[in-house]
Amino acid sequence: MDKLVSVVENVGRYLLLIRPMDLVDMAIIAYLVYRLLKMVKSKRAENILKGVAIFLLALWLSQVLQLNAIHYLLSHIVEFGVLALIIVFQPEIRQLLENLGSRNIRILRIFGPEERSSELEQAINQTVIACTDMSRTKTGVLIVFERKILLDDMVRSGTTLDAAVSSELLKNIFFVKAPMHDGAVIIRNGRILGAGCMLPLSQNTNLSRDLGMRHRAGIGMSENSDAVVVIVSEETGSISVAVGGMLKRHLMPETLGKLLRNELMPSAEEEQADKPRTGWFSLLQGKEGRSQDGK
Repeated sequence: MDKLVSVVENVGRYLLLIRPMDLVDMAIIAYLVYRLLKMVKSKRAENILKGVAIFLLALWLSQVLQLNAIHYLLSHIVEFGVLALIIVFQPEIRQLLENLGSRNIRILRIFGPEERSSELEQAINQTVIACTDMSRTKTGVLIVFERKILLDDMVRSGTTLDAAVSSELLKNIFFVKAPMHDGAVIIRNGRILGAGCMLPLSQNTNLSRDLGMRHRAGIGMSENSDAVVVIVSEETGSISVAVGGMLKRHLMPETLGKLLRNELMPSAEEEQADKPRTGWFSLLQGKEGRSQDGK
């Protein structure tokens, strides 16, 4: 009992020594660790980190067991380890920096222009009309709605535009004999920013085999950004939406419109809570169609 009291007293003394800046310091470290764990969700990054852990364990053992030659080699390899990790994790680090750099600073929103919600609403309506028509004719469609993460690199891979979204324009772009029909249309703030754009393919090996390159590109784009991607299959005419690496298939036009409005035009309460995604997409998983596994 005396030992327990002594431990409690010692803990109390240490807590009294903690300054406010120490709490800030710990909070920053906790956040960085959290971001690191999110960054290594992929199997490739997980395996690399396991290799790094094994290397550090070997370095420690070589020192404890006095294996001088091995310790000398491993310790010199460490000097280049940081640079090697930066090169290996370049895609993940780039995505992390893009996420940080593309987020709007709240205090600057006061001085920025008001969001053109009416133009975005019009873009959603015209997209639903175009996708409905192209679903009937089994015309392949790939439309990316940009959100907080800017997609300038993707836009540069295609043809830069600055046009209002209309169903006729979208149908002309994706017409099978049009020069830009194989790429993606990127929409920013309710306006078409680019067409014929190339998107990264998903590296997810668990995707259904009946998904073609258009679906894999749409899922890949949603994995690498917070964009909402609309896809129409040219084989079946099925309408799908990819968000956050998840694919919702076989959507009706009414469901497509509701989903896009819910994802792209969140309520004021959700914006204050800084929620990039809403629960509508998850709710749909159990209501309509099939998920990305095709079951």
